[in-house]
Amino acid sequence: MLSMSESSSNKKTCKDNKETQSDAPQNSVTFVYQTKVAESLRNVTVSWCKDLTDHFLSMSVENTLEENKYTCKIDLESGQSWGKKGLKSFDIQGARVDIYWDLRRAKFSATSPQPCSGYYVALVYKKEVLLLLGDLKNDAYERTKSSPSLEEATLLCKRDNVYGNKLFCTRAILEDGKTEHDVVIETSLFGPDDPEMWISIDGMLVSRIMNLHWRFRGNEIVMVNNMPVQIFWDVHDWLFTNQDNLESGPAFFVFKPVFLETTDDSNNRENPERIEHNSKCELLQENSSTKGFCHYLYAWRTT
Repeated sequence: MLSMSESSSNKKTCKDNKETQSDAPQNSVTFVYQTKVAESLRNVTVSWCKDLTDHFLSMSVENTLEENKYTCKIDLESGQSWGKKGLKSFDIQGARVDIYWDLRRAKFSATSPQPCSGYYVALVYKKEVLLLLGDLKNDAYERTKSSPSLEEATLLCKRDNVYGNKLFCTRAILEDGKTEHDVVIETSLFGPDDPEMWISIDGMLVSRIMNLHWRFRGNEIVMVNNMPVQIFWDVHDWLFTNQDNLESGPAFFVFKPVFLETTDDSNNRENPERIEHNSKCELLQENSSTKGFCHYLYAWRTT
């Protein structure tokens, strides 16, 4: 259990409906960016997904005229190295848009479907790299024969799924979407004492939520490197679903950098406003493109 001074250190869209444990989502992490493609601002969705049988990368570019998207899916499970380096082109309103990738040397951790090094994925339009992922940036520019775009892509949100019993770990992008931080959520849900939850960022305890039976939904503002970050939580399905029928859904968290309008931010931290009626659906309905960057986290309990 965490001490009070410090702690120990998918393409899956956000879903509002409850899912059974047997239908739990694959291990996935999804990023939504916004960039100017074919003279229009469009969302670009990048999903890294892995389950027992599949491991793939999906990149889709929004079609502003229709509901469908321009999608490229790359199989990362295949043993064929030629399939891990490629190019796919789209025709968007008469303009050619290219997706280049090289994942032949990609290295993965044991816990994330996203590679940690040794790869690049580039979205190119008119000899400009609109979006570049991975650490092999020089290789990407050399292969695409393109230069960086003058307008940097904006990261709108990140969504991921984590699994655990009492401990849930993730890398949350905070500080206005620029820096990743280690986040640990520890729980004590069953036993003689009232259920509690501890949230730590970069090894430091930032929030202790007691009496979860009453505070299963809520929010608090915490400080990370002198920047306010709002944390929303909804752990209803951890506490009140029928465990005998294996209907336990995930807990839902949102980490959102904020700019406080009041100068008395200490009062906000000591007396955080509680959310009495918010649901997962209501939290998701905040438009990240207009409200600022959000990190959405689904935490699935395993037995």
